[in-house]
Order: sequence, then C-alpha cells, then structure tokens
Amino acid sequence: MQLSIPGVGDLEVKHLVLDFNGTIARDGQLLSNLDQTLQKLAEKITIHILTADTGGTVRHELAGLPCTLHIITAGSEAEQKAAYIRQLGADQTICFGNGANDCLMLQEARLGVAVLEGEGTAVSAVNHADIVCRSIYDAMGLLMVPQRIIATMRR
Repeated sequence: MQLSIPGVGDLEVKHLVLDFNGTIARDGQLLSNLDQTLQKLAEKITIHILTADTGGTVRHELAGLPCTLHIITAGSEAEQKAAYIRQLGADQTICFGNGANDCLMLQEARLGVAVLEGEGTAVSAVNHADIVCRSIYDAMGLLMVPQRIIATMRR
C-alpha cells in the first residue's frame, strides 16, 4: 500500500499488525464480520496478529484466515510487541491496538491507530497513536479506503 501524505511524505506500508483482545476481539471472540475484512485486506497487505492469548481462543478464532499469529509471553508485553514491529520494519508497518501494552508498538510503527472498542482503550495507547478510530470497523475502513488516512494525516 503506497500513500503520499502532504506535509508528511510517502509511506509504503507492507505490514498490518493487530492486537487481538480488545482490538479485533472481545472476550476472546473475533468481532462480527472481521473475518471477511481480513480476507480482503490480506490481498493488499501482510497481516500479523499479536496476543498473549489469555483466553486460549486465538488459534480457533483465526483458523483459516490469512494472517501470521505471534503469541507473546507474560511479562514485558509492550516491549515484545515493539520488538516485533522493529523486526518487521517499523517504517513499513501500521499497527492497531487499544491497550497499555500496545502503546510502544503504536509509537514504533510508521502509523499507529488506537481503536476504541467495547473493552475500552488505554489513555497511553491514545497518546502514542497517530490516529484514533471509534471502532475497529472504522480503522479497517482506513485501509480499505486509504484516502481517509491522507485526509486525516495531511498537514
């Protein structure tokens, strides 16, 4: 995905990194219709899911979906997520998250999006994001219609 944002510059985004619980899932269950959206987005961008999988449901919920799953270990979750972004290439990565343990990855990525969903959103996630969306559906819409990113980020 290529974007040219006035006052910001050119972005070439190759990776979408998504937090699982609180961002694309509630109580361990993938939110409605996101499977279809993930299928469509996977045609444009490589999708990665990061989670501690506290509820043990992520493998079942993502079965058959075109994404890479990375389960982080307990302790220093924020640092593990940020390290994953650096490993992918932060300058080519967009991240969506909602929790305090997402704040470093949102800051590290070329574009960080804080998502306001039913589990709530940590103020630190909002403070480290470039864009805040009122739902995961609105956030996914940014990628489906990239001109929305340009309109939001232009200076």
